[in-house]
Amino acid sequence: MSIEKMLLVNIAGQLKNLDKTISKCIESECFHIESAVNTVNSESTGFTQLHEDNPYKDALNKIVSIDFENDLKFAKTDFSEIKDLPFEDLSDYVDEISNKMSTIIKEISDTHNAIAQYEQILLQLKHLHGMDIDMESLFKCKHIHVRFGKLPVDSYPKLEYYGNDQFIFVHYDMDKDYYWGMYFVPLEHLKKADKVFNDLYFERIWLPDYVTGKPDEEIQDVQQKYNEAKVRIQKLRTCRTNLIEKEAHKIKMVFCWIKYMYDCFELRSKALVLKDKFLIIVGFVTEKDAPRFKELFNEMRDVSVIFKPPNSEENIQIPVKLKTNRFTNPFSLFIEMYGLPEYGGFNPINLVAISYTILFGIMFGDLGQGLVISIVGSFLYKKTKNNLCAIMSRIGLSSAFFGLIFGSFFGFEHALDPLYHAIGFKEKPVEVMDNINTILGSAIGIGIGLIIISILINIITSMRKKKYESALFGNNGITGLIFFCAILYAAISAFLFEKNILTPVYVIFLIVLPLILMLLREPLGCMLSGKKFKSDGIGDFIASNFFEVFEFLLGYVTNTLSFVRIGGFVLSHAAMMSVVMLLADMYQGASPIIVVLGNIFVIVMEGMLSGIQVLRLEFYEIFSRCYDGDGKAFEPVKVSYDVNYK
Repeated sequence: MSIEKMLLVNIAGQLKNLDKTISKCIESECFHIESAVNTVNSESTGFTQLHEDNPYKDALNKIVSIDFENDLKFAKTDFSEIKDLPFEDLSDYVDEISNKMSTIIKEISDTHNAIAQYEQILLQLKHLHGMDIDMESLFKCKHIHVRFGKLPVDSYPKLEYYGNDQFIFVHYDMDKDYYWGMYFVPLEHLKKADKVFNDLYFERIWLPDYVTGKPDEEIQDVQQKYNEAKVRIQKLRTCRTNLIEKEAHKIKMVFCWIKYMYDCFELRSKALVLKDKFLIIVGFVTEKDAPRFKELFNEMRDVSVIFKPPNSEENIQIPVKLKTNRFTNPFSLFIEMYGLPEYGGFNPINLVAISYTILFGIMFGDLGQGLVISIVGSFLYKKTKNNLCAIMSRIGLSSAFFGLIFGSFFGFEHALDPLYHAIGFKEKPVEVMDNINTILGSAIGIGIGLIIISILINIITSMRKKKYESALFGNNGITGLIFFCAILYAAISAFLFEKNILTPVYVIFLIVLPLILMLLREPLGCMLSGKKFKSDGIGDFIASNFFEVFEFLLGYVTNTLSFVRIGGFVLSHAAMMSVVMLLADMYQGASPIIVVLGNIFVIVMEGMLSGIQVLRLEFYEIFSRCYDGDGKAFEPVKVSYDVNYK
């Protein structure tokens, strides 16, 4: 898979067609818009940007601020039946709905507050139940003041210490925490009494002004008001629901139309205008979509669409769209996490999809658990359309495949033996715990292969970009590849075949000379590119490059050994499942539960860790050698029908 070929698009025409031109660009769903100011010298040509207040902003703010709670959710809706209506009419409609909803919501809020107040009053008045006293007469006393409230049980005995003070506390009810009552005090001693009761943690009860009669009568009156308020709030909520249900479709259409026009107007700032008569819009389309895009403007005779090579404008970075297929498409998630390649660079989607799938399958090889991961991933993808779930469905099948090789089925290491016997095997192909050295050695071998592939990719892409320093003399270039392979071959010959091949010629031409070339990679690269090499001095140059080459050597070692984790996870998976089976054998009565819970734990915990570790290998050991991730995503201009538009 490569990268989609792009074309630079210049759209020119009369300013009166600007809004319609932008609508066509959105309708195409394949036009990546750029700011035209990056392509034209406005000072010398007279072109200027448009700086306008969006006329649709107030109406859009108002409609998204209406409190529909969860009864109405905005989504893309066909608004063709209202798009020809005057904007003023739609704006008035938004005002009307907003006012109606605000009125209903305010009444609901006021009624809800009244209900809460009635509940509090009833709670207070219940302690006065049975008192044959007129509340209004108490409050109208001219020389005596009365306070209602509750006094903590612990504070009540302390009133004896204030026996000489000019107040009387009378309680009419009590519970385990409080004495409910009132205290009477002459007006001239009110402040002193209030301070005393405040120190005793007396909590006042504030009765509303309309509580004037006897407590039992007032309880009945407040209860009636409470019941009426409950009925009223239910009617208001029904009225609100009916209004939303009646107007829902039109509200959604109006929102989508206003949002469409708002976004279109925002894009006007991307254009350049000349003398308030002419316009220029600049962007990109893929080469395969260019004919279809131009066809959209056939009816607009005053607008011309001109295609140019994508690198025609130096000030605009060419956007990137990866070519994918059904299998590799979800793995674009990982590419986007790291960063897209530059236009004309290497598309790593195939390398990532294949290597990630295989490496995860090796590290988490279990037939049963792999099928569970695949099934769960497929189910979640259908529900959420999340690419990570689609990746799970693919790597789960890889895990199941390698589980067949390792002979593991939900941790039962010999459950598949009948299958192997039926197809002619005496035993399962790989017994993990009996082949530790082979597994670790194979993991390193896989790493060596992936490192060599990544170096070859870097050589090819660097040569295409004429980056000779990286392609020929860098640690990930031809020189680095020769050095890496020479060291590997010497190590394999010594450790596996006990053969020493480090002859003087071998060392000088395949080890020493590549190191010297890597040390001199910058001046050699400049020489081949026809550029002048600049240096701060020979001493500084040698010192800095010596340590960089030393870092390259360490990188070869650490990057290669990093792949040991593949084998480590193979062994850890087998070990973890053996622990689960051991626990199941120890507790026979609960063995089914232990096996199920153990498998769930391993699937979640080790599956997640394996996925993270494989991604680390992809990013740090492979991408770092052949991939820069400095590209800009190709994003066709579109309208987002999201209420969080700011």
